[in-house]
Amino acid sequence: MASSSFFVVTVLLALVASGAIASDPSPLQDFCVADKDSPVRVNGFPCKDVKDVKVDDFFLAANLDKPMDTAVNKVKSNVTLINVMKLPGLNTLGISMARIDYAPQGQNPPHTHPRATEIVTVLEGSLYVGFITSNPDNKFFSKMLNKGDVFVFPQGLIHFQFNPSYDKPAVAIAALSSQNPGAITIANAVFGSKPPIADDVLAKAFQVDKKVVDWLQAQFWGDNHN
Repeated sequence: MASSSFFVVTVLLALVASGAIASDPSPLQDFCVADKDSPVRVNGFPCKDVKDVKVDDFFLAANLDKPMDTAVNKVKSNVTLINVMKLPGLNTLGISMARIDYAPQGQNPPHTHPRATEIVTVLEGSLYVGFITSNPDNKFFSKMLNKGDVFVFPQGLIHFQFNPSYDKPAVAIAALSSQNPGAITIANAVFGSKPPIADDVLAKAFQVDKKVVDWLQAQFWGDNHN
């Protein structure tokens, strides 16, 4: 009986531990400013020597108060991501943020963040947002958001934001639970991969003619992140 109890406790501790390491690790010191010039390769970035840390390692003149250009891509949106690559002081802190600008009828198309949950706040305009749960249910949750509203997208799930207005732009601020959340835009990944996925595979997966797949793969799949 004692051995079985020990086994159950061990399994539970293993599950808790695996959950704890499933996202960015918790810091073990006040900060670990990213040393992007270090030859050491780790999961994330090694720490800069504390004596070399400057206040500007925690600062970025990001101009997030200024509208960004939404005419540079077909989806008519612009994501300005502030992650550890731009702000070294974020290293090991498990957080990043983004300003997202949407032209009228613009969207941040269906995508996932493999390493982060996202919470978005609408600053201007309105947004139609939603996410889809994993297989087998693929349940769709959606909501119309107005200025001041907040919505959360669970980690790893496909989600989107769309500005339904025909004449007014929209702006949102997003916070993400990783220093480097990553983004996989579904259409870009599936139809714009390099090298391309065989059209036989995609035709079977989407139940369409291969000519449709070939046409989609021939499109320019631009990125709305900067």
